[in-house]
Amino acid sequence: MAYMIPETIPGTATNGERILFNTFRKHLPDDYIVYYEPHINNGHHRRPDYVIIGPDLGLLVLEVKDYTENTLHTLSPDDWHIHTQKGTGSLETVKNPITQARNYAFHIHNKLKKDRNLLQQEGAYANSLKFRYGYGVVFTRMKEAQIIRNEIHRCIDLNLLLTREEIDPDDEQFNADHLLERMTSMFPHPFHQRQWLSEDDMKAIRYHLFPEVRISADIRQRGYYQDDLLLSLHNIQAMDLHQESLARQIGDRHRLIRGVAGSGKTLILATRARTLLREHPEWRILVLCYGSPLSCNIRSMIRNKLSEPEDLFEWSVMESSQANDNDADDPLNRQLEISTFHDWLYKQFPVKFAMSEKETERQIAELLDQLDSGKVTAPQYDAILIDEGQDLEPQWLEVITKALNPETQSLLIVEDKAQKIFRRKVSLSRNTGLDFRGRSKILSINYRNTSQIVGFAWDFYRSHSKLKDKFQTTITANEPAEIIPPQGTKRRGPEPQMRRCNSIQEEMQWVAEQMQHLHQEKKVEYADMAILYRVKGSSKNAFIVDAIRQELDKNRIPHNWFTESKKTKDNFDRNHPSVKISTIDSAKGMDFRAVFIVNVDGMPREKAKEEDWDEEVSRFYIGMTRAMEYLYLSYSKVEGFAKWVDEKAHLSIGK
Repeated sequence: MAYMIPETIPGTATNGERILFNTFRKHLPDDYIVYYEPHINNGHHRRPDYVIIGPDLGLLVLEVKDYTENTLHTLSPDDWHIHTQKGTGSLETVKNPITQARNYAFHIHNKLKKDRNLLQQEGAYANSLKFRYGYGVVFTRMKEAQIIRNEIHRCIDLNLLLTREEIDPDDEQFNADHLLERMTSMFPHPFHQRQWLSEDDMKAIRYHLFPEVRISADIRQRGYYQDDLLLSLHNIQAMDLHQESLARQIGDRHRLIRGVAGSGKTLILATRARTLLREHPEWRILVLCYGSPLSCNIRSMIRNKLSEPEDLFEWSVMESSQANDNDADDPLNRQLEISTFHDWLYKQFPVKFAMSEKETERQIAELLDQLDSGKVTAPQYDAILIDEGQDLEPQWLEVITKALNPETQSLLIVEDKAQKIFRRKVSLSRNTGLDFRGRSKILSINYRNTSQIVGFAWDFYRSHSKLKDKFQTTITANEPAEIIPPQGTKRRGPEPQMRRCNSIQEEMQWVAEQMQHLHQEKKVEYADMAILYRVKGSSKNAFIVDAIRQELDKNRIPHNWFTESKKTKDNFDRNHPSVKISTIDSAKGMDFRAVFIVNVDGMPREKAKEEDWDEEVSRFYIGMTRAMEYLYLSYSKVEGFAKWVDEKAHLSIGK
């Protein structure tokens, strides 16, 4: 069963296109990737019907035609004259479909051959692609006899054709093995064992052809060969196929993505925003989340995706495409609005909201009544994307959906209820007026953390949460607060480090020592380190932060307390070359190579109510899962969650 991207074919597809799609999915090998109508260069609107990649196949481009005998009028090797309405309408001149397929294949070939890692390094075919590429045409409504009768074979080599009996499982002549044989005959060069595509090769192909899957890569050894610029990509990080499929599929109306920490939810949201900006330049798009630092981070992610050229080899485009935040033509200013919910609310509606949370909620209820009665009109957005949706109040969602264009209904919500830090009960169907049954997807693989960190954090959550009976991986109609257990990650790293100290000052001495070691010995940049804290009472906040900053200053470690005020939150820069100091709450949606959680004995918070227990458990889980590679925990008293950490520390010493 091949992996299809997207997972389903659009409802507008013809019956023949639907048959072909399902045949590829059911009858091609499991390690094949089948792309339906992918954008291979948005700038030139290149969109072949299918691009198929297989380890033992190579890369195959297929053009699909639903022509019947009545469609055809006169044919030539270059142009075809066809009837536009079942043989009775006017004539239209189109390119020979094999020419279309060949042009797409050559375009892909010319792009991929600039990556030296995809080239043969020696022999007669040195500096040629190290795998095969081919092209062909599929006639979904014509059998081979009809092809011969209409002399299509004089315009297209029969080896480059697939006909109805070869792609329709209901036809008595259909045979899956024969289909694969026919597809392999579409390559101009014979197959050799050395042409097998490795997993890294397939990832590199996806990375070049489909910008939306890119996360990061090291670009090295830039050079020239016969006047062609060559690259060498290393350490490629790209979305996995499930993430990529979600990013492509979620375009048709409302969608819900529930995922574990580190599963790429925010990445998918940012990728979706980029795709909508490119495909719908006339749309108004709104991106909302709870906290200002996360909104800044999302803006940065989207800007980076927009500024990167479709073709990595277009260096002049890459260097000149960096838009300025004040540029009126910048799509982030023209089309896209990124905000916290409350900032958006205060800006859009003529209501001066109170500082009290209860009073604000009363005013929001009044606003909803005014929106329903028509006294107040909500701004209209063609698409709305919500990150960390588990933190939004039911009434907030009702206000947001009042601003959604009812024609597009393009609402995307991503959430993880294991990271829920506010006691809010939401029914998506009731609070948005949209039915999410059958429109929900789950991301259960943690890509951010090493197996040591995700195992450590989940062990804590599983042993402390009161929602054990709701750990499940399916979404049911009544929308329970299900918690998705993370599947193991393949990445491995050091075990989390724990230290009991006598004071917060001693904790910080240890933290500063570990930071200097990571920076000097492991080459971890200070920008990739964060100190997270949670205090028992607000009066202790300044005391904790002062201790952190004093020790960092003493050791000349650059730092940025970005949660100091609303102004610092609104101006958060993830890439600033300094250690980030933050509350756990404000670090949601972000990650760092190294995370230090100090004052662990400050959790659960002082005077926390019984019903707040799971929110406190979630906070500590969130803090730990911000760490991609290195996690450090320190405490001065063996109380609160520090009891569990202390037990873990003694167990690790015992080992």
